[in-house]
Amino acid sequence: MRKNNAMGLWDMSNMIHCSFFIFFFGGLATLSFYRYNNQEAGFRIIKVTLTNSTTNAIANNTLTNTRVFDHETRLTIKPTSVRRTCDLFSGRWVHDNSSRYPLYKEHECPNLEDTFACQMYGRKDSKYLQWRWQPHGCDFPRFDGKSVVERLRGRRLLFVGDSLNRNQWMSMVCMLRSSIPGVKLEGGALNGILHTFRAIDYNISIDFYWAPMLVESNGDIPSDHHRENRFVRIKAIEEKARHWVDADVLIFNSYHWWRLPGVKLSKSVGSGSSLDDPNQEYEEMDSLRAYKLALRTWSKWAYSHVDTSKTKLFFMGATATHSRLGKNQGNCYGETEPVLDDDVFWESGTNLQMLNILESTLNKLKSNGVNVQLINVTQLTQCRKDGHTTVYRKYWRPLSELQKKNPEKAADCSHWCLPGVPDIWNELLLAYILR
Repeated sequence: MRKNNAMGLWDMSNMIHCSFFIFFFGGLATLSFYRYNNQEAGFRIIKVTLTNSTTNAIANNTLTNTRVFDHETRLTIKPTSVRRTCDLFSGRWVHDNSSRYPLYKEHECPNLEDTFACQMYGRKDSKYLQWRWQPHGCDFPRFDGKSVVERLRGRRLLFVGDSLNRNQWMSMVCMLRSSIPGVKLEGGALNGILHTFRAIDYNISIDFYWAPMLVESNGDIPSDHHRENRFVRIKAIEEKARHWVDADVLIFNSYHWWRLPGVKLSKSVGSGSSLDDPNQEYEEMDSLRAYKLALRTWSKWAYSHVDTSKTKLFFMGATATHSRLGKNQGNCYGETEPVLDDDVFWESGTNLQMLNILESTLNKLKSNGVNVQLINVTQLTQCRKDGHTTVYRKYWRPLSELQKKNPEKAADCSHWCLPGVPDIWNELLLAYILR
């Protein structure tokens, strides 16, 4: 009996020692395999999981002597997932006089509007054409017109908004038209409200719909939208929105027209009644509150009518207006270089409260299951005081004698030359459309 107990204890002791050695050597083998096979994989993970806070810290770090995150190294980083790991809107402008920029020439785009054709109207400098946007710590696909056209076969892209969205729409048309063979049709409809560019052989439509405040307003007629008082029907959107629902990609904007002290909310309900009637009843409201209500109307429409499993939905962020560069510093007139101190520069005309309202509206829409992507071009346009049309454009109203003597007073510091800055917005937009 005692002998059997002793043998049992010996067997148990041997089992414990054997188990110890198995786990020990097995652990060493596993660790060795992991280290050998994941050295390169670990490096890739570091490269693609940079967060916004990390990239901002990298951008602002001037104390390090290492070149790990300098410009040359950053350009060689493999492009990362647009969806998860790369903030395309945090970065800096880099001068690039290679053949890549500009993406097209003015004379290559015969339908380029006179409003944006700066060189045609006398602009002599050209460095403003040679800047590209470089995100911190990552990259986005280089523009390839032929590849984009192939992937857009059978789709309708529709830009909806104000003249800044028309600026971007015209940029997209100019970027793609030389890469589209075959018959191309261009024209307007709905009394100039809808503009269409269509590639017949590829069944591609790139359209623009004039709706500067998204909801109905007395500025909805493009040829007659300059009014001292701005009247809107804050809940009326269905009549115009019926022209939007068949698009495969919808790109909205609305910001600049709301930068007023106040907006008049018409109490007339029917779309048939005129918003130009001086005797109409209205309620005056501060612009911030009215902007919030208008975006709420738009978001309710998007929730009810946009199936984001079939239609991609985007909203363009506010673009900078360099009407005042700073105290006693004038405006955008005569500027030929961007501000390179891009992490701290913020032009005075951008309303942060309005930006917060827009972001909050889009976040609520997302929380309700509507996938809408903000193309946040606000910061990257802050620095491009050199990219505006200024006086190099066609004026639809004769300049006054005072404006002729002081051209800076006539400078357009809202719209952008083409080719130019809006081409970058479209490169970023296409990165999301085609991801």
